[in-house]
Amino acid sequence: MYNAAGQLNKDQLIQRFAPLVKRIACHLVARLPASVQVDDLVQNGMLGLLDAIGRFEAGIGAQFEVYAAQRVRGAMLDGLRDNDWLPRSVRRNCRRIEAAIAQLEQECGRAPTETELADSLGMVLADYQEMLQEVRGHQLVYLEDMVTERGEDFLERHLVDEAADPARLFEDENLRQRLVQAIESLPERERLMMALYYEQDLNLREIGEVIGVSESRVCQLHSQAVMRLRARLFECTDRQVPKIGRHG
Repeated sequence: MYNAAGQLNKDQLIQRFAPLVKRIACHLVARLPASVQVDDLVQNGMLGLLDAIGRFEAGIGAQFEVYAAQRVRGAMLDGLRDNDWLPRSVRRNCRRIEAAIAQLEQECGRAPTETELADSLGMVLADYQEMLQEVRGHQLVYLEDMVTERGEDFLERHLVDEAADPARLFEDENLRQRLVQAIESLPERERLMMALYYEQDLNLREIGEVIGVSESRVCQLHSQAVMRLRARLFECTDRQVPKIGRHG
């Protein structure tokens, strides 16, 4: 991956890691509205790959692939945000659902059912599930990259920067622990769905086959699960939005 002058050969690196960009794009587009084109994600992702190549100085290996994936995904999400792809009505519905989840969790001391959430929002179950389908992709802008106000992301501070601030490390670990606890509090089927998607890297159709539901139903469950996580994190931070990333 180096030329005769000992410099990184960017063309070879781009060719080697282009499949990574395509894989991330296909993974994201499955959770986005039909108006979002995978080619647009790939184009933005390639910019992220170039940025990763330019920034990374610790050698090209397994660590670089992790770092590049973070940069690629962040570039894709930045592109979505810049294009203002999510209607305000969808953002508003997301906030309504998250508020209802938080309120019912406090009242019931457990994760509310879909029927309870639908009743709380004053709608029938079918309409609530349709709303979940419509808001898919909204949560992407909250759960990917962790950055500071200075624009430094998690990997820059901890993978490359060996002199990271211990207090900042503690804050990140505290947030991670809260997120783990929130995931453990999910209803069993939603917890399984999240594990299959994020740990086993199954697509929505494959997850549907495992748990015995349709692909659209998996999409609904994913939207609801992530909003449960966000509502729980809001509760843990005195109702302040946990901006886990520059894409919040």
